[in-house]
Amino acid sequence: MKKTLAKLYERWMYRWETALTTRDTNRIVRPVEWGFEWLQEFAQSHAFSFSPHPPGDDAAAERAMLQLNDFILRHRTEFFAYRTPDDFVLEERHPQLFPTNVRPRTLQQDARFRRLAAAGQLPKAQFLRFTSPVRTPYPENDRVNARWFPASPAKQRPKQAIIVMPQWNADAFSHNALCSLFNRFGISALRLSKPYHDIRRPAELERADYAVSANVGRTISSCRQAVIDIRCCIDWLQQQGYEQFGILGTSLGSCYAFLAAALDSRLRVGAFNHASMSFGDVVWTGQSTRHIRAAFEGISMTQQRLRDVWAAVSPSYYMDQFAAHPKKVLLVHATYDLTFLREYSLQVIENFRRRGIDFVSKVLPCGHYTTGETPYKFMDGWYIGSFIYSAFKHLATIPALPTQEKELIAR
Repeated sequence: MKKTLAKLYERWMYRWETALTTRDTNRIVRPVEWGFEWLQEFAQSHAFSFSPHPPGDDAAAERAMLQLNDFILRHRTEFFAYRTPDDFVLEERHPQLFPTNVRPRTLQQDARFRRLAAAGQLPKAQFLRFTSPVRTPYPENDRVNARWFPASPAKQRPKQAIIVMPQWNADAFSHNALCSLFNRFGISALRLSKPYHDIRRPAELERADYAVSANVGRTISSCRQAVIDIRCCIDWLQQQGYEQFGILGTSLGSCYAFLAAALDSRLRVGAFNHASMSFGDVVWTGQSTRHIRAAFEGISMTQQRLRDVWAAVSPSYYMDQFAAHPKKVLLVHATYDLTFLREYSLQVIENFRRRGIDFVSKVLPCGHYTTGETPYKFMDGWYIGSFIYSAFKHLATIPALPTQEKELIAR
């Protein structure tokens, strides 16, 4: 009887998950582009020469991209290096939804927020803005945006803050409730808009397609920009007197958050909501990236080869760095996930165990998209909230780094 019920639940969950991943009709199959121009400035400034690859020769371009990935991994410190921006500013404005789908309910919700803002009935919010050290052809994308949720000063001893990175194609309200929850714990939060998302999204797009796409180089560049933007946010928080830092990432945001935590030892708490070892594995096997896989299949790409051309932004290559500095970590995965397959999350868990990382693993009895549905979103919120509360409470007992050492880490 138990086995029969379990099988019925599994089928129901997979049907529900599939329905959620196929309801949007504005996913576009774009042609494969190798996108070397997105990485050219870094390559040239570090004396990397691209192998010759005539236009249309995908095999030669793939070989050159593999060489570039290897070069980036050998020079990862330089690839993710940056100058701290000098134009940080807090901006006040009415929040906007910036939806990424065209479902009637979503568009009605967006219109309602616009009406409330126009009538002065929607409270204004504070947003940290600055120019990203990584430049792209899109000025709106290069103007970083992070909604600021400051905790009550009376609750902050020492001053603690968390950076929140929502999922791919999240609207601008996603994860805001978690930020408010963290405030109750005395933890301030910066809810960071990922590259090409919400207010940073180019006008030509309905979705955040340029963050992950069949343009290989642009996808790597987007990841680089996200990680550096995270580190810049930590710089601003330090300028405001904050001493202890954590990060929460969901789905694509989890990948960005992981790389930032591996590269920046100031991040001492990490919550990763759906995780995988390989960027390419998720794109190849995930339901929500079928349109991208379709493009790559058009040039006879395989899963292993896709894994290799995105090695430079895959967590597996940063595991040793991640483990090198002590931190409290939460991993959440979903049993019926059709976007980040369960087997890939188990690989992360096994690698954490093998390296002796201090982590907690939690499992949701749902899928990737159903994590955002009732009742699973409340379970996920409980796992994340209780972990963040206890991890930062523990962190408060650890002496803060001397100012000189903090500046050295930042550089």
